[in-house]
Amino acid sequence: MISKRILSFFAAAFLSIGITTARPDEGMWLPLLLKQLNEAEMQKKGMKLSAEDIYSVNQSSLKDAIVSFGGFCTGEMISPEGLLLTNHHCGYGQVQQHSTVENDYLTDGFWAMNREQELPNPGLTATFIVRMEDVTKQIMAGTEGAKTEAAREAVIQRNMAKVGKEATAGTHYDAVIKPYFYGNEYYMYITETFKDVRLVGAPPSSIGKFGGDTDNWMWPRHTGDFSIFRVYAGPNNEPAEYSPQNKPYKPKHHLPISLSGVQENDFTLVFGFPGRTNEYLTSQAVKEIYEVSNPAKINIRETKLNILDKDMKASDAVRIKYAAKYASIANYWKKWIGENRGIRKANAIEEKQQLEKQFATWVAADPARKGKYGNLMADFEKNYNALDGITISRDYINEAAYGVEIIKLANNFTKLQEMVVQKAPQKDIDAMVERLEKYSADFFKDYNAPSDKKVFAALLSLYYNNVDQKLHPQAFMMVREKYKGDFSKYADDVFSKSAFASEAGVKKLLADAKAGKDVIKTDPAFVLASSVADYYRVNVLPTYTSVNDNLNLLYRTYMTGLREMQQDKSFYPDANSTLRIAYGVVEPYEPVDGVKYKYYTTLEGIMEKAASGAAEDYAIPAKLRELYEKKDYGRYGVNGEMPVAFIASNHTTGGNSGSPVINANGQLIGTNFDRNWEGTMSDIVYNPDQVRNISVDARYMLFIVDKFAGAGHLVNEMTLVTDDTSGLPQVDARHKASGETSKKDKKKKRKNKDKAEAGN
Repeated sequence: MISKRILSFFAAAFLSIGITTARPDEGMWLPLLLKQLNEAEMQKKGMKLSAEDIYSVNQSSLKDAIVSFGGFCTGEMISPEGLLLTNHHCGYGQVQQHSTVENDYLTDGFWAMNREQELPNPGLTATFIVRMEDVTKQIMAGTEGAKTEAAREAVIQRNMAKVGKEATAGTHYDAVIKPYFYGNEYYMYITETFKDVRLVGAPPSSIGKFGGDTDNWMWPRHTGDFSIFRVYAGPNNEPAEYSPQNKPYKPKHHLPISLSGVQENDFTLVFGFPGRTNEYLTSQAVKEIYEVSNPAKINIRETKLNILDKDMKASDAVRIKYAAKYASIANYWKKWIGENRGIRKANAIEEKQQLEKQFATWVAADPARKGKYGNLMADFEKNYNALDGITISRDYINEAAYGVEIIKLANNFTKLQEMVVQKAPQKDIDAMVERLEKYSADFFKDYNAPSDKKVFAALLSLYYNNVDQKLHPQAFMMVREKYKGDFSKYADDVFSKSAFASEAGVKKLLADAKAGKDVIKTDPAFVLASSVADYYRVNVLPTYTSVNDNLNLLYRTYMTGLREMQQDKSFYPDANSTLRIAYGVVEPYEPVDGVKYKYYTTLEGIMEKAASGAAEDYAIPAKLRELYEKKDYGRYGVNGEMPVAFIASNHTTGGNSGSPVINANGQLIGTNFDRNWEGTMSDIVYNPDQVRNISVDARYMLFIVDKFAGAGHLVNEMTLVTDDTSGLPQVDARHKASGETSKKDKKKKRKNKDKAEAGN
């Protein structure tokens, strides 16, 4: 069996092994290596840029417009005044934090009509990449004599710290160094992080989340999934903590926005920070995901979602508290369902088994290879078998036990409890209490104990009934004896007696702890949290760590062997939250026999869904309907239609949310926000016939900002481009909002029209 962390570990390290030649549009490529690996192919597909135009350290390039938004999404600069465009669901947490029942920005949307109205977001960051560098030689120095994986890793960590420190000395930059090719190579990213990022605009959820959970991971899609922020800087245009005196950041490059839209087979490029993929797992690992891990996690999350959905519908206050949490839980719940469908459709397990047979045949054909790789597959099997019971335990601990908020809260007090018992210095206890006071205040702002009590009973019942008793934490024995396995009765006791069930209770507990009273260890929620943590530490972590160390070496060796076997192939690395390029074309697809989806959607589809009454996720604002009925699309519509979204064959994953979709000329045409359900297995295997990324059309974003929200002052900041008859991009003079065209542009259009008529 394989655990969730091991999947992440694989993704961060076991990289760039092609099962076959990289299929059309497959891959998440390193910008630093585009010239040697990808430029020719990209230009063959229609790209008119050079690798230097995309990534350069000597001049401004597309990379200077790309940011890691909060470390969990991607954003792009779309004005010379620091405007940042990302997804609505990426900015959803910030919108939710600013929302109240009286000012419900989630429902109504938010638009700052001047700079003073833009809302600060403590803790939110925007990180730019200054440069990349291959530092393999420096990081690997001294590892030759390491006798264990732990010893090797210790050397690498010391080298990373040294190299990063030297690279950033005397600057305000940071260094991020990560492994590639499963620890055979290392690359360093020098970064610049801005800490003053303010909310500028977000459409109402009926636009930004149109389709909701009903349409999540689906195509056709009609979601205006975007939000707008602004990056602020201090003196000298450099990062600074929030201050009213900060000025809008002036980026080295911002993306011009194309009004020409997309056509089938158009070249597309996605630039962003994809999180995790696992393209190169063995068949045994994929089988474990498909048969054990995904089904368990899907069941747990579905149970929790059903409870929260009912409570959120019954109370606006609960809805606002849990809106962001619910969306986060639902996102991967549905993704895992689609992933399993895609694994089955792509025959992923069988395909990987074929690769392993090819590898075994290749190894057996040469004595030297047999000596180096002969035991590899047997060792893989031995280690995976050692994980029996570990995967299911970790899944239920992470998803069921820690899916209960009161357990997660109580678990955070473990260190304080130890400090009180050990009579740590009072200043240390005071500092810990202060941190926990802030953490608890944030926690209770978005917490509803009655809802969590229902989740407690339901999820722990699943854990109790679906996992072998020999894999249970000790607290479950008490539930079995005292409550006859009835977790509803257990929940009644915990929530009536635990200090962690209320903010007042936690405040008193912290005050007692600060005074040296050992009161935490007997709290019923803390007793349960400790029991779960103890079980993990004693029964899960040792085996898990040992297997991880073994697999680290095995996969490094396996990767080396596969590269030897496939020397004519270009290898791309699995995603590991570092800056990547994916490229493809605008392209329809056929999800099932007899069905073919076109590559774009329009506002007409929104109205059709709204009229169907099929789901409450299809409610729409009256203003949007009014604009549709009047066909009041300004310069953003095409032939009486308002484009909304489109699909292309770019290889994307989580973290690519908010990534710009860029055309052959380097212009923004859309913002990536999802994948199609049939293509969610692309984290494990890429199927070119099924994998599509979904993007909101840039013209729909402009339409909503300008015509719907009346925030044309934001559009005025942006650089819009159109195409002349030769197809070359022409930048408008700073145009007027609401679809008005500059005088220069009108004159150019008349001239082009005269030429066209003369030619006819």
